[in-house]
Amino acid sequence: MKKNSVSNIILSWVVACLVSFGGTAYAKKIIRSGDSSNLITNEMLERILEKNRIHIGEGKVADYIPELSKANANAVAFSVVKQNGEVVNVGDVSQKFTIQSISKVIALMVAVEELGEKEVFSKAGYYGTDKPFNHYANLETKGKPLNPLMNAGAILTTALLGGENDEAFQKILGMVRYITNNEAIGYSHSVYMSERETGHRNRGIFHLLKNNGLIEGEENRLDNYFKQCSIEITAEDLAKIGYFFANQCTRFDGDTKYKNSEMSKLVQSQMLIAGMYEFSGEYARTVGLPSKSGVGGGIVVSVPNKIGIGTFSPGLDAQGNSVVGYHMILDLVNELNLSLF
Repeated sequence: MKKNSVSNIILSWVVACLVSFGGTAYAKKIIRSGDSSNLITNEMLERILEKNRIHIGEGKVADYIPELSKANANAVAFSVVKQNGEVVNVGDVSQKFTIQSISKVIALMVAVEELGEKEVFSKAGYYGTDKPFNHYANLETKGKPLNPLMNAGAILTTALLGGENDEAFQKILGMVRYITNNEAIGYSHSVYMSERETGHRNRGIFHLLKNNGLIEGEENRLDNYFKQCSIEITAEDLAKIGYFFANQCTRFDGDTKYKNSEMSKLVQSQMLIAGMYEFSGEYARTVGLPSKSGVGGGIVVSVPNKIGIGTFSPGLDAQGNSVVGYHMILDLVNELNLSLF
């Protein structure tokens, strides 16, 4: 056995003993002195997951998109990509679900890669919000979306991408596949059609954006947004996305094709101020990490320069964030002292 492996086992045992006997402060001091992700094990994540199953009944599966209402309310998955790229999974890790609003961070990256930050943010703001994800009144007061992570801003960033038909969607899908190193990722046609048939509010936002001169083209450009939200992923895929943005856009396996510290800062800063919608301020106080939720039940978390976290549980709170996912993330953050603050 390698010396580092032995050291990590000993460190894990010592910290576990300290926590067990009430020495949490000492444990956190040890954690801060090194790579705390070495302490993350299947047993740790399983313990946190099982503890938080109690919250399943507190959430409500999204039904405003009819196809999402078919999700298994009892499904729970928890995944972490450690600092060395190792993946740790527990729960229903093979369960696929649609990425929904988490796709917005990928679309933002693709748009900035293609057009530049200055061009994208000349049409969207850097602001946080105390409004729901589908709020659009600011299009009248400020003339442009508050940020790229609300629906208005996300519809804008996707519509800004060049190409005909579904080329914009293919660019976003291609980036998801690259970041996760998973070419098998596709999208749910049934969820896409369900979103398309019921997305009247998003259709109205599209036309307000067009009326304000922020985008051009016809309503079929909105189909790319509906499709990107329908991309199917797992909690492990989310953890890999979290790791990517946490580590200067370096992939979990060390691939540096898109390495860019400024892009990493941009995306994480938006996740921190707006990734959990009107809950973002309270979430910053409790969890204190760049995160993005989706109404499919997923949450992605970036621990800057360290690890990526992905959770899945489809029961949502009033703001559209996974209830069990939030509590699992909060427990892991508190146990390993991961908050930025």
